[in-house]
Amino acid sequence: MLSALPLAGIPEIESGADLGALLVAALAGSGEPPERGSAEGAAAGLQSGDVLVIAHKAVSKAEGRIRRLSEVRVGARARALADEQGKDPRLVQIVLDESRSVVRAAHGVIICETHHGFVCANAGVDASNVPGEDQVVLLPRDPDAAARSLRARLRELTGVAPAVVITDSFGRAWRIGQCDVAIGCAGLAPAEDWRGGTDANGRVLRATLIAIADQLAAIADLARRKDGNQPAVLVRGAGRHVTAQDGPGAVALVRAPAQDLFR
Repeated sequence: MLSALPLAGIPEIESGADLGALLVAALAGSGEPPERGSAEGAAAGLQSGDVLVIAHKAVSKAEGRIRRLSEVRVGARARALADEQGKDPRLVQIVLDESRSVVRAAHGVIICETHHGFVCANAGVDASNVPGEDQVVLLPRDPDAAARSLRARLRELTGVAPAVVITDSFGRAWRIGQCDVAIGCAGLAPAEDWRGGTDANGRVLRATLIAIADQLAAIADLARRKDGNQPAVLVRGAGRHVTAQDGPGAVALVRAPAQDLFR
């Protein structure tokens, strides 16, 4: 059985915050992180095989990945694209700064390939759940590295190393609406490959590659409130996908451009 429990009591994250300590405090329910490596810390919340799913904004804020619109210098390309799409040119400039390329812009939406290789709206730049009307939050610099670092910090504090998944909400080419996906992970097999195996009737499976990290991201998003300041969710019951090693990360789920039928 899978369970997903949003963690309460996590304050607004500020630049330089010890996110691991804040998560352990929330898990313990005490408001204070336990001593390094203490059995109390492990018993209070984490178990072997757990998965901690964290909205990327908590990670980005801790990294200081915030920009003020008032400090942006707008270039000619951003101004032209903003006029074309009816957007704030300062926001568009930030989007371009965070992009490797613009894949398509239409109907007021700018689809970009980020420097990480993600294809998403506005290069992940977002103003929701960010204090102040003048600020936007960016994606973490390296979400997989952030997941590995956070996992190591949790191990240091509790003696337990859960899998860590860092998420963002993406649109999907074939569907309406958004769904949380993994943009970073550590200690998790991000995909389960059934290709070459057989189904219940003995037919050979040729295309079944299950995006485990994305499914855990979506499960966590169902458990938390978008307006409830709940950036972290403890998912239990997915232990067979948790690994001792940090693994390849969520970058393993990025489709190669040669296989992308939409570009």
